[in-house]
Amino acid sequence: MPRRFGSPCTLSRNYDGVSERFVSIGTVPMRILLYGFGPYRRFRDNVTEKILRRLPRHRGLRKMVFPVRFHRGQFVQAVRKYRPDVILGLGQCSKGRKLRIESRALNRRRNDKSEKAKPILRGRPRQLSTNLRLGLGLRARPSRNAGDYVCNYSMYVILDYLKRRRVPVRFGFVHIPHDFEPGRASLILAKAIDSMEAASLR
Repeated sequence: MPRRFGSPCTLSRNYDGVSERFVSIGTVPMRILLYGFGPYRRFRDNVTEKILRRLPRHRGLRKMVFPVRFHRGQFVQAVRKYRPDVILGLGQCSKGRKLRIESRALNRRRNDKSEKAKPILRGRPRQLSTNLRLGLGLRARPSRNAGDYVCNYSMYVILDYLKRRRVPVRFGFVHIPHDFEPGRASLILAKAIDSMEAASLR
């Protein structure tokens, strides 16, 4: 997490078994990985991709758009490559009017409701919990069911990777209605990111 220092100093942090060393003057920037998804099924556009485009560039912010597919490697490789302090995933939902702050990922997956759900990772816990507190105002509500498609899949494989590697990263996920105004959502998320950074400097 970002910290303040009065003079130049050599710092180190351990990430996935690799020790990083660097010289810091002032504040160590928080690394935030913010990801969304591209088009899928009947949706030619994905509201999460539109939101990511509208969010302003930021010193420690990395934005990524993933294809909608069950592919563990694309999520784990992004975490390993960027080495974030915070990960926030965005997914599109077809129903509802409010943002949904997901609190857990279930170890199950399926392409559609006609299929029987299968475990994402055999022998792993039935569910894994998020650990990032998000204040998104009155337009958001808590949720304990992220579904069993790629949004839930991405949550589970990332949380499982962080747990197994014992990487101290905060992770959160927000589902956004497909017809939610992207500009408004980007403002809500930008404020949440600012709040996270401000809290880390206290």
